[in-house]
Amino acid sequence: MKMTAMKHKMPVEIWSDVMCPFCYIGKRKFEAALEQFQNKENIEIVWKSFQLSPELKTQPGKNIHSYLSEHKGIPVEEAKQLNDRVSQMAKQVGLVYNFDKSVVANSFNAHRFSHFAKQYGKQGEAEEKLFHSYFTDGKNIDDYEMLVQLGSEIGLDTEQLKDALDNNKYADEVRNDIYEAQQMNIRGVPFFLFNNKFAVSGAQDSRVFLETLEKSFSDWRKENPEEKLEVLEGQTCIPGEDCK
Repeated sequence: MKMTAMKHKMPVEIWSDVMCPFCYIGKRKFEAALEQFQNKENIEIVWKSFQLSPELKTQPGKNIHSYLSEHKGIPVEEAKQLNDRVSQMAKQVGLVYNFDKSVVANSFNAHRFSHFAKQYGKQGEAEEKLFHSYFTDGKNIDDYEMLVQLGSEIGLDTEQLKDALDNNKYADEVRNDIYEAQQMNIRGVPFFLFNNKFAVSGAQDSRVFLETLEKSFSDWRKENPEEKLEVLEGQTCIPGEDCK
């Protein structure tokens, strides 16, 4: 029997980075699980900031294959093969990755944009726009004009968004998310935290997400959370290391 919506919702916090290919794939797999979850109206999704390459300088004219080659110290052809494999994985969940036109860009401002959208109940829409812009459309996620355009497309106040971007607002919120991840020893993303007690690391199969949703929701409803944080490992992107 389906439950009616409750006053308070069970939180699912998702640490991710806009430039993380497994984060977009994980988003789709989680959404597929949530669609099957009979109590989905009682789930509150909160996106958390994480940066795989915080020191990365935005380079609009640089090819992503060349960047990956230099970053990992591997031949360009090998870098392209890695991206091609990830593209095939994305295709399996209905996503199109166009790495050939991806823009090498720092994601900090994109995370600020996400936090701005959160204040107006549009963080989920903002995250989807950012992922699609980076992986599919080849847009510069560090460009203010592009972020304002995305904000307009999801119904955000563009003047307030411009003010937030120009005056470095929501920078502390981004840093706080990153600090929180460090305190929790989150080394790779995506990382899904259910009710602050159960976690799934990586772009796991939708069945894993569904099972964790059911388990954590049952626990939350009983108001008797388990003390141990259970982490199920999967494919993640780790700063300075390969996406595995």
